[in-house]
Amino acid sequence: MSRRPSRSRAGSGAGVRGLYVEIVVRADLDEVWRLTQDPELHPRWDLRFSAITPESPLLDGTTRFTYERALGVHTIRGTGVSLGERTHADGGATSALRFDTDDPWSPLRDGRGYWRYIPTAEGVRFITGYDYEPGFGRLADLVIRPFVRWMTAWSFDRLRIWAETGVEPERWPVASVIMFWRGDRPRARRCRTAPPPRGAFAFVPDSLAALEQP
Repeated sequence: MSRRPSRSRAGSGAGVRGLYVEIVVRADLDEVWRLTQDPELHPRWDLRFSAITPESPLLDGTTRFTYERALGVHTIRGTGVSLGERTHADGGATSALRFDTDDPWSPLRDGRGYWRYIPTAEGVRFITGYDYEPGFGRLADLVIRPFVRWMTAWSFDRLRIWAETGVEPERWPVASVIMFWRGDRPRARRCRTAPPPRGAFAFVPDSLAALEQP
């Protein structure tokens, strides 16, 4: 894996260009944390991954991992590093992430992002903000980026259904998008995708800045 200097815009630029998705999950934080932090469970609801394989945690609490996204004729592979924290004074939690790949088939290259879990009276406000360097150039990313946003939002609603009802995500394959007669199917529109005024990285934890390049 390349050790080139990071080009990701998770600083000031990412707040403008980054992707933002938010949903309220009517379940307790322990359950949402379990479904999102377990590397065997995460790929089951998240369209962006086919497999996540962690290494042993490091002394500082970070975990390095490899990820895959199967495309049928090819499998994209990359590496990442993450740090989850549940010691926030408000009772919430965060998870910071950096990822990278040199796979020429990948539309997402060097990137970084976060998850924030905010307990509310209605459940857990589950938020992500992330950004990446386009693998196919800026022009192609004008089409790819909205699709990646849709994938994230649709996956978040599939996670919500799993956490709230116990219906496992395999019950809702991506083909269920066209099951218009099923009002209980996952729908990206249930998520907020417009970032707050401060941008997609408005809720970024301090831990993201300390993560090393994968």
